[in-house]
Amino acid sequence: MLKLGLVIFCVLVASGTTWSARTVDSHLGQKDLSRLQKVFVDGFGSSDLQSIFFSSLNIQLTDATQKEPLCKKIATLHSESKLNSFEKDYYYIGASRNLGCSTKIDEALLSKVYSSLNSELGTSQEIFYRVVTHKVLGVEINEATQGKLVKRLQELLKKDDTLSGLGYAFNVAPLLGASASFIANRVEDAIVQADEVDGKLLQFEGGLSITSLIINGAFGVSKTFEKPVPVTADQAVKFANYFLSRRSVQTAKGAHVLIEALKTISGADKIAPVCVQLIGNGQLDAQSPTLNVAVVDLLGKPLSPAPKAINAKVIRKKDSSVLTDKIPVASKSSDKTTYVADLASLKPARGAYQAELSADGVYTQTLQFKVLGRVKVQSLEVGIAESDASAATRKQSVTYPGKLPEVLSADSTQKLLLKAILVDESTSKPLAVHQAFVRLYNKKTDKEIIFVAEQDSSKAYKFDMDVGNNGKNFNYQSGTYSIFLTVGDSSLSNSFEWLVAEVQLKFNDDKEVKPKTTSGPLPEIIHQFRVPDKRPPRIVSDIFTGLCITPLVLLFVFWGKLGINVSNLTLAPSTIGFHLGFGGILVLFFVFWLQLNMFQTLRLLIPIAVFTFLAGNRLLRGLYAQRNSKTSAS
Repeated sequence: MLKLGLVIFCVLVASGTTWSARTVDSHLGQKDLSRLQKVFVDGFGSSDLQSIFFSSLNIQLTDATQKEPLCKKIATLHSESKLNSFEKDYYYIGASRNLGCSTKIDEALLSKVYSSLNSELGTSQEIFYRVVTHKVLGVEINEATQGKLVKRLQELLKKDDTLSGLGYAFNVAPLLGASASFIANRVEDAIVQADEVDGKLLQFEGGLSITSLIINGAFGVSKTFEKPVPVTADQAVKFANYFLSRRSVQTAKGAHVLIEALKTISGADKIAPVCVQLIGNGQLDAQSPTLNVAVVDLLGKPLSPAPKAINAKVIRKKDSSVLTDKIPVASKSSDKTTYVADLASLKPARGAYQAELSADGVYTQTLQFKVLGRVKVQSLEVGIAESDASAATRKQSVTYPGKLPEVLSADSTQKLLLKAILVDESTSKPLAVHQAFVRLYNKKTDKEIIFVAEQDSSKAYKFDMDVGNNGKNFNYQSGTYSIFLTVGDSSLSNSFEWLVAEVQLKFNDDKEVKPKTTSGPLPEIIHQFRVPDKRPPRIVSDIFTGLCITPLVLLFVFWGKLGINVSNLTLAPSTIGFHLGFGGILVLFFVFWLQLNMFQTLRLLIPIAVFTFLAGNRLLRGLYAQRNSKTSAS
């Protein structure tokens, strides 16, 4: 009994978590809807019958000068379309009705559509298109025909239960009456085939069209036949995330099915997710920390009914300390989509925070935001000192945002110093910032150089520049330079650049270098191959050639001494061919030695070698036969 109770408790906790997390991070905003509206407008100008149909579903044309050309155009596109006849008939008739074309639809086409339900339809897709075409024409389907179509639909689903087949069956079933209620038992079979992506998205193989087809059909079946909603609240969030990720769709059909799918999910009372997101960049001014939150449905519309109570728990991220467990987030009377939480009573310090929002205990969302602080220059000193510290440093104070009235002067034996203490305006405590730079700018040459100011152990920012050692950075250009202090941080609302003073820098004249010009064409780069190695003297080549020829010369010499037995030499084709081939190989080697490369030689050697091999084989067989005949005779 204890185990059973534990299991039930775990299930309730899990379901409660799912139920309370019915939020998404974005919605189809006005900018998205305007872009999708442009997709529909562009669809009228396309040469695609399908695009014109879906555009006419979403935009009503009132200008007769636009309608009549479109009516003629869709008639031509229908006759030329390569779509299935049932599909192009639906698009043509539907677009004609949506546009209010004065031209009557051809009677032959209407007759074909009317009689189509009496034939045996081949797929659930064809059944869907034929039935919805009748609906567009305002023709009611009698009960006998409905029963016949339901029976055919059952037969088809036994053979083809693909996602596409089930999707069209879900969408047509509500139009076929109570006898088609069997299809409600197949909804779960389809939903379980959804693919999960990164634990955040749910989609069906086939993309936006198939996913929207199944979702719209499944919800339609559940509503018509009074069945439970086909998905859980958690699944509804993931499907909504998928559809929102496809908001950049570029086709009229894609834009239509996207909007329809989001409307379908938003219309599911008990599982519909809502969007809870920050308005603006999430950066609040410490003087008036007001958190603005948008609470809308998936299409950016106010919730109906509106949430009764929204509260927020505010946590400082740096140390996870809780500023408050419950602060009200009230609706703006002028805008039903905007809710505001005034955090001034919490006096949040500069830093990063998170707000855990809860609406009616049903919707929860965690939002990240920053409270920006204000920086104040408590003190700043600038001065000139000797590089060898032989004399006391002459420092002068400057008050923000003023400028030192006199112009400082420093030569190559001196150094420029700057010290600034930055504090938080609200607490007067020393502040560390992400960016603290000292910029020296020469207005005459329009050149600048930037140095980083480092924070020391006393939390003061210091800048120390030896003029002589930094001459190269200034290209040894003497002149008057403006000293700017730049302070910036992502958590500050008053980052600034301050003109502190001006300084006359003088570098050694003998090291002065004129800036190099980079204008004009660069010198031409001419590619050079590697210089060949030096060849040996002619005498060395001649001696090497002689050594190579020596074996051939010795062969002829020995033949002359010993004598050559040519008694077996015949004038048979094999004999002549073998010797010609062998001689050809020797000649080829000689030519290779003179001018050919290895690849050229191999291309010529292959046919000669094959011919020589065949001729030599035949010659040897002849000699063997001749020897055997002599042996037998003896």
